[in-house]
Amino acid sequence: MNKSYLGLGTNMGDRVKYLSDACELLNNHEKINITKKSKIYETKAWGYTEQADFLNVCLEVDTSLNEYELLSVCQEVEQKLDRKRIIRWGPRTIDVDILFFNNIVSSDENLLIPHPRIKERAFVLIPLIDLNSKLSIDGKTIDVHLNSLTKEERDEVKEFTGDEKDTI
Repeated sequence: MNKSYLGLGTNMGDRVKYLSDACELLNNHEKINITKKSKIYETKAWGYTEQADFLNVCLEVDTSLNEYELLSVCQEVEQKLDRKRIIRWGPRTIDVDILFFNNIVSSDENLLIPHPRIKERAFVLIPLIDLNSKLSIDGKTIDVHLNSLTKEERDEVKEFTGDEKDTI
């Protein structure tokens, strides 16, 4: 069995429903089992900032798929939930990224593992810490990477307190 960590994000429409639907599609796959879910966090847009706030969650999954098969499933989930890639880092119904897959390090142009921008994204590091604070990149744990970010960057990530938060 392979262990992977996924990052999900959404900032269009019913954000909680998109997260919930993505989790359901992933968990209903016969070769994927969600073993842990982080809290849901809300954050300002990163990269292209002229857009609505995001909801983000991370998942720990066990899967019998290899990393490329899992990537294909993640992309299928995005397609089923009407993900459009119009503006880089732009608005999206759902984004499903493979953050870690076992201890694999891959620089393949189709799949970079660990995800290349984890170290600079508090909105990924904080929910990952909910799941496994011992994960490491470049020999440093993710909490070390989080603490290397500015207080402002860390403080921009807020636990989501919407009424629907327990629905995913």
